[in-house]
Amino acid sequence: MNPYQTIFEDQQKHFLKEIKNSTAKERIAKLKKLRSWIFSHRQEIRNAVYKDFKKPAVGVDLSEIKVVLNEIDVATGNLKKWMKPKKVPTPITFLGTKSWIEYEAKGVALILAPWNFPFQLTIGPLVSAIAAGNCAVVKPSEMSEHTSDLMKSMISDLFDESEVTVVLGDYKVSESLLKLPFDHIFFTGSPQVGKIVMNAAAKNLTSVTLELGGQNPVVVDETARIKDAAKRLIYGKFMNNGQSCVSVNTVYVHKSKQDELVTELKSELSKAFPGDAFKNEDYARTINEKHFQRVKNLSVDAVEKGAEIITGSTFDEEDCYIAPTILNNVPREANICNEEIFGPVMPIQSYENIEDVVSEINNKEKPLALYVFSQTKKNINYILKNTSSGTTAINETTWQFGQKHLPFGGVNSSGMGKSHGHHGFMAFTNERSMLKQKNGFTIAQLVHPPYTKSVKWIVDLIVKYL
Repeated sequence: MNPYQTIFEDQQKHFLKEIKNSTAKERIAKLKKLRSWIFSHRQEIRNAVYKDFKKPAVGVDLSEIKVVLNEIDVATGNLKKWMKPKKVPTPITFLGTKSWIEYEAKGVALILAPWNFPFQLTIGPLVSAIAAGNCAVVKPSEMSEHTSDLMKSMISDLFDESEVTVVLGDYKVSESLLKLPFDHIFFTGSPQVGKIVMNAAAKNLTSVTLELGGQNPVVVDETARIKDAAKRLIYGKFMNNGQSCVSVNTVYVHKSKQDELVTELKSELSKAFPGDAFKNEDYARTINEKHFQRVKNLSVDAVEKGAEIITGSTFDEEDCYIAPTILNNVPREANICNEEIFGPVMPIQSYENIEDVVSEINNKEKPLALYVFSQTKKNINYILKNTSSGTTAINETTWQFGQKHLPFGGVNSSGMGKSHGHHGFMAFTNERSMLKQKNGFTIAQLVHPPYTKSVKWIVDLIVKYL
């Protein structure tokens, strides 16, 4: 028997008996209790994330706590409107009927969360699941164990296990959970593991939201404001030690601006992390030795193939420390230009024709994020009209994720489905089509068999004119 079968079945029963028809008021009360817990345990959350990979307190406040609080506030402020049935128009051939859409919870959801934003990317989807009226089994990452332990304690304080529960463990736990016929699976992680999740979901025909990643390209054209671009690129690359699904990957800069950009990047990096970054409390660490070695190998490979070290490329394995690294003129065959980096290394390549950059972007999988630095609508529009990405930011990096009114998600290999706000609510919601017919004679009866001459004439009329 599956070790999580009992938990799953208890949640199924509880959903049908208590949760399925919960009101907006009841759901809002749960979310407000969650908000209160988070706010009153703010320092504990900071401490847990710091223990996992030395993430600074300001980083935890902005990218872990505040993002979740935003999710709660948007949901509690709009839930009544989101839950309200929506009337739809009645075509002439449906006269006598009434049609509308009911928004009902899917049921029991599975949330599989990553380690890079361990609190936000676990609790954010849970907020949407609760707002939509679901029960949930939550599996946080074993790599961020301190944050996972704290979240388990939090959920135990706030919910009965039959409504929401946190399950701890490694990939084997996830494998067992994925064998169960959940009503929805929300997974955040790599495209490689996303394929495993989708394959497992297919066996039960379970719907999925896949928040994945990809090689997020940056285009800095000849009209870009280089000082602004450099400042925002440093933030977008080195925040969270580069361990973000919307982090900057390869920077494509116009040849005429390359030297200026490199100079400004060095300057901005020294301002962001003055002195020795190893001793800087604002600079996080790689999550573990495995990921440390992977990112180190990408950096070393690029240098061996001809990349120029502008800054960084120093390592401390014991502390999982990789210095903030900028590499210039990185050859296209370097591994770092052909996979998601997920670490504090920024590769730079130059270009002369915008068409060549767009062609290179399109030769890779569709990214989760695309960044364009330009002051000309012509170049901006050309890039946008000839590429596809889950999200895009113009003259900025990463902040599109935090805009609480925008949907967040990828396309194809970078993700499936959307999250945040109303879009997150809809991910855990079934849009139930409703039609009510009047009593007695109906227009529909005019086309019931037998198919006499008059019926055929009516059908012909409908096809031609209605």
